[in-house]
Amino acid sequence: MWTLSGYLIWTADTIDELYKARWDIEVFFKHLKPLFRVKSFVGTSANAVRIQMWCAMIAMLLLRYLKSKAQYPWHLSNLITSLRLNLYAKISLENWINKPFEEREIPPAQMALF
Repeated sequence: MWTLSGYLIWTADTIDELYKARWDIEVFFKHLKPLFRVKSFVGTSANAVRIQMWCAMIAMLLLRYLKSKAQYPWHLSNLITSLRLNLYAKISLENWINKPFEEREIPPAQMALF
């Protein structure tokens, strides 16, 4: 890129690189949009929205990591739903993520609850 009497003159290679970078960004956000499902924001300032989007991206990264480490062939949406349902269960995450439908023993301390 160079200037000629105040105008920017871009080479074909520069325009090609910019278009590819723009396309990569579009694909990235197209992939994130259905996964985030952010219906409302807790805060509406620019900083609050950024923090919430970062939290959503970190959560998605952790979920994808769990999916990649699991022996069970999870679909990401099923993993998210199952984790939401088992959020307060006292189970080993590693055992559960590999064998989600295996019968588990109830620890003696929890037997009193039943």
